[in-house]
Amino acid sequence: MYDCIIVGAGPAGSTVAYHLAKQGHSVLMLEKAPLARYKPCSGAVSPAITQWFDVDFTSVVDCVLRHVRYTWKLEDEVAAELTTPDPVWIVRRDVFDPFLAAQAQQWGAIVQDQNAVTGIEFKGDRWWVATSQGVFEGRYVVAADGADGPMSGWLGFKEAKRRIAAHVEVTCDRPLAADAALSFEFGLMKNGCMWSFPRQGGYGIGAAAFIGNAPKDFRPYFEQYIPAFGATYVPGQEKFHSLKRWDGHQPLHTQQAIAVGEAAAIVDPLTAEGIRHGIFSGFHGAAAIHRAIAGEPDALAAYTQTLHDWGNNMQWAQRIAGVFYRVPGVGYRVGLKRPSATERLGQLLTGEIGYGDIANRVIKRMTTGFLLGRK
Repeated sequence: MYDCIIVGAGPAGSTVAYHLAKQGHSVLMLEKAPLARYKPCSGAVSPAITQWFDVDFTSVVDCVLRHVRYTWKLEDEVAAELTTPDPVWIVRRDVFDPFLAAQAQQWGAIVQDQNAVTGIEFKGDRWWVATSQGVFEGRYVVAADGADGPMSGWLGFKEAKRRIAAHVEVTCDRPLAADAALSFEFGLMKNGCMWSFPRQGGYGIGAAAFIGNAPKDFRPYFEQYIPAFGATYVPGQEKFHSLKRWDGHQPLHTQQAIAVGEAAAIVDPLTAEGIRHGIFSGFHGAAAIHRAIAGEPDALAAYTQTLHDWGNNMQWAQRIAGVFYRVPGVGYRVGLKRPSATERLGQLLTGEIGYGDIANRVIKRMTTGFLLGRK
């Protein structure tokens, strides 16, 4: 019997496995796909994640970016540089995820990929986890199987609403420029935005609606946006994936089990940032299970409370998103075009400030701008 069975080997699951194995616990991590799988993802992550690992990430950072670019309907460009000490890293998930899993393995965690979980049952004092390769027993289980995984539902957690994002990988022959930028486009897509993040040999280009209904067809948006980066859109090349954005407090623990990462609906409702938040949940989830194994009766409940405390910040992100994406032209004019906007973005990405530190000022500015625009 394992101390903990983790279902899902993304950043959140691997973080749990790393920290539990490092503390001497027996850990089994199961992943239904090949570990070095392609995953549609922008790959942007703050170096702030290093605070949760004793690991050198240099080998898996595809590129380091300090510049940001905003456009409104491909025009009215704003270019700025991050002023925070930390830049933004771009990682490729088919490299980054196996790297994190390997760190857990080095501390003794057992990782099995291409082994899908088909059901779970709590019997006696343990979980029985049925898979395509057999049944395993664990004192604790962790749902880390992403936005579309079944684990959170099997554990009885409230089903969070999924949003659909589209992602296109674009290749180009030009070397990465010194001023390569994280690009955001706010005028083409109703209720959302598009983005293009450079990487070695090309770009990762995405689109999502953050309020209202998702577009029935993303093609017209990519047809307009991709040529701005010197590439040609090929119909059908986009990959679709679900996003489980934070949408209110909910229990994230049950009997000897917790949910982490997108299984816990931790994606930022304003920016769709997920990797850093997933790792954060995995770090605290591992700490809670470690304390529970040691006999602390309320350890898992404390994990839920920690994520609720974190979610108090996401409430403000949700409120800003509700205003911004309803009147994005106003938000662009009175918000993103301000010199302080990129400074605040960098601070948010690194965790130096929270949305609560800026929300009232941002919402007031956008509301005032909207009212003035109607006169």
